[in-house]
Amino acid sequence: MPGVWAILLAAGESSRMGQLKALLRWRGTTLLEHQLRALLDAGVEQVIVILGHEADRLKPIIEAIEGASWTLNEDYLQGKTTSLKAGVAALVGQQLSDVLLLNVDQPRSADTVRTLLERHRASPFQITIPTHGGKGGHPIFIAAELLPELAEIEEETQGLKAVVRRHADVTERFELEDESLLWDLNTPEEYQKALDTTA
Repeated sequence: MPGVWAILLAAGESSRMGQLKALLRWRGTTLLEHQLRALLDAGVEQVIVILGHEADRLKPIIEAIEGASWTLNEDYLQGKTTSLKAGVAALVGQQLSDVLLLNVDQPRSADTVRTLLERHRASPFQITIPTHGGKGGHPIFIAAELLPELAEIEEETQGLKAVVRRHADVTERFELEDESLLWDLNTPEEYQKALDTTA
């Protein structure tokens, strides 16, 4: 039975953080390794990490974890949409039912991901977006049938958001009492606040 695969975006320059976000310390390891293990522990079948900036520093972490692989986005400076498309291209020919989308700077626990994964697979909706306090968060789950549309997204037309808007009638916004769904660790202050919350 085809399973859920994940695209983990880790190509950016981390300019606002001032250091490579994927290598930040998180729960005794790096943020990248934590994300990979959490996704796989939650029931994701395979994780494809999209690399770009300083890719060679991240490849060894990915290659050491069974179920994880990477692909390189040469165009990462042109925006996150290019990384998402690189991930979709890497899924061509694979047998999967759904794809999970997450950024490396959005740390989530295996329990949270598992709850969302099970909800998505059990529901009739093609897209599942977690919310907290009514605000949309991550990870987002998308049925494999929509991958051809993801392959065509453009930065100028708001990329993934445009796909979600087109399929509003088959999208579930699933509310959870978990503030980590909204975490984006873009700055040292956001990173420290998240660390303090999990301490």
